[in-house]
Amino acid sequence: MLSLYPKTLSPSPFNPRSFLIPKKPSISSPPLYVNSTTCCQPNQITERGILFDTGDTFFRHESATGRDLGVLSAALYKQSKGQLRVLDAMCGCGVRSLRYLVESKADFVLANDANESHRRVILDNLAQVERLEGEKKRWVVTHCEASRILTDCYLQRDYFDYIDLDSFGSDSSFFLRAAFSSLKLDGLVYVTSTDGYSAGGHRPFHSLSAFGAYVRPMPYANELGLRILIGGAVREASVLGYRIMVSSTTAIAVEILKQFHGMNLDAASLVVSGPLWTGPLHSGAYIMEMLNLAEQWGWVGKDAGTGLEKLLKRMLEESDPRLPFGYIKLDEVPPMVFPPKTFALILELPDVASRAQTNTPSISTIMSSLHKEGYAASRSHIAHNAIKTDCPMAGCIRIAKKIHGC
Repeated sequence: MLSLYPKTLSPSPFNPRSFLIPKKPSISSPPLYVNSTTCCQPNQITERGILFDTGDTFFRHESATGRDLGVLSAALYKQSKGQLRVLDAMCGCGVRSLRYLVESKADFVLANDANESHRRVILDNLAQVERLEGEKKRWVVTHCEASRILTDCYLQRDYFDYIDLDSFGSDSSFFLRAAFSSLKLDGLVYVTSTDGYSAGGHRPFHSLSAFGAYVRPMPYANELGLRILIGGAVREASVLGYRIMVSSTTAIAVEILKQFHGMNLDAASLVVSGPLWTGPLHSGAYIMEMLNLAEQWGWVGKDAGTGLEKLLKRMLEESDPRLPFGYIKLDEVPPMVFPPKTFALILELPDVASRAQTNTPSISTIMSSLHKEGYAASRSHIAHNAIKTDCPMAGCIRIAKKIHGC
């Protein structure tokens, strides 16, 4: 989640205006949608108590937690600003648009999907919320390419509080600059990326052209992908003269490019990638707000399931500012190549145990020992069997041996 802040040299000269719908065939009033489990068809699904139809659209059950995070962020924005206008640039079946309307209490949602064959299922889903007319209109459905709808909004000076760029299977770098241009100052961008080849270092020239980072194969590609995406967003915002706040990957205010730094390392065996975002992945205060709201809604806590709660709590742990960024492939890189407190280690416990020639200690045991010695340590929200710490590898080996009495 990214927040946009004013240009560094001057405030925005634009004032938001109501959205002008691009020329499309006239939209008839959608039919009444019956929200009843007795009417469920094979493609109908219930998510957080909201019934919707996926039709023939692409839909992933596994992305439900990501949708939860988006809804929570949008709701927090509405609570703090008093208004919420959402542009869902690639809405699919419209479930995220529907959830923004129902759960985040969005005042208006522009639900866009380039595929016109999805129109009926989107209209049917959004019909659960009365559309209304004129200035009170709650939602509109359009069918344009994402970059075009974003650019049209910018040209019409119709700026949105919250822009959803959930581009599963697409390269989100294509849309970032247009999204920032059509976003209100202090607004939010929800952006995702599933480009595993680039994050894994298998397409370095593509990651360079798309995100401004030349990436080689390194461990923990998922977190590397996050940092590539954030770095690309910072780069696009800086071109427009803006600074951004990262919030949940998600959120700490930073000045453009101040968190990028080079590496001056003299080791032929090192794999160097960059430039990358090396700042925090989360704001602890923001994650705590999300956790509190989720608790109010009954999404976390007793009998609410543990997935979302576990994720938010691990994000909270990872927000420790003492945890800098760095990747070390522990089974190949000598442990003392990096200065001890310059890079955070992301350790897979079997690697630590292998180097220490001991059995693998439990995560809770080794983290407790690290904390007792004054080191920062947290579990990774990406890899369940990994920890992040500012303790050098030699210290981790020593602690692992101490745990087993070696």
